[in-house]
Amino acid sequence: MICELHDTLPVQGAAGESGGRYRTADANWSTFDATSPAALCISIHDVAPATWPACRTLVETIHAVAPVPLTFLVVPAYHRLPVTDSRPYEAALGAHLARGDELALHGYCHLDEAPRATDLRGRYLREVFTTGEGEFAALSAAEASQRITLGLDWFARRAWPVQGFVAPAWLLGAGAWQAVRQFPFAWTSTARALHCLQSDTVMSSPTMVYTARNRAGRFLSRHWNARLAARLSEAPLLRLALHPADAGHPVLMRHLQHMLPELLARRTAMTKTGFLMRANLPEKSSST
Repeated sequence: MICELHDTLPVQGAAGESGGRYRTADANWSTFDATSPAALCISIHDVAPATWPACRTLVETIHAVAPVPLTFLVVPAYHRLPVTDSRPYEAALGAHLARGDELALHGYCHLDEAPRATDLRGRYLREVFTTGEGEFAALSAAEASQRITLGLDWFARRAWPVQGFVAPAWLLGAGAWQAVRQFPFAWTSTARALHCLQSDTVMSSPTMVYTARNRAGRFLSRHWNARLAARLSEAPLLRLALHPADAGHPVLMRHLQHMLPELLARRTAMTKTGFLMRANLPEKSSST
């Protein structure tokens, strides 16, 4: 069962079933401090030595507009590619931590290595929509826990803090959701929502994202992002997700630089952890 499109945390049973244990996104926004500045959270996905040159281009493109804080989604063993010397890459990430950026765990290898899906929806999401990169789409809780542990150990060896977890392609199966809740993450996110795990709160927040794979996607996603930003103009949180492939298309980088000043005129950029700290959400009760 793949549950990435649901805005409640599934535990067991039907997709989206929460057993009444989670607050809805609407309930959360109704109690959010309306006097706080609206937030913009920018994340760079698929960060790894192999993708770092493209990720650096994304950072430079953003910083040419404004030196805003960013959330880097780091993949410890990206595509299981060999790494000969990761010191320059790790030094760069360390420098970003020092300047106030955030590192989050983004799976372990970013590859869907589970048995092939037997249903059409699962095959589409795992093989077409994500081109076989939805690592946590079909893992058991034990398998997901093992990979998260490997990722956290990788962070620990570098003495890097980690507050968030994002599944590759935002695909979280029921087993993966169960596993994520066993770790002390402050947050996770799907394409449609930011989940505060310490308060069992789900914040509805669709993500602006480019589709760099083909010309039609690059054209349509630019217009979709503009429409989404307008539709969510009064929302407390707006999220923008960037991927290494975006950096290879000047038309997308120009659009990003055109869009950012408009967003930053109305919003304060911050990391996802920074946003949750500002939201000051209550801790979940022991009864949950």
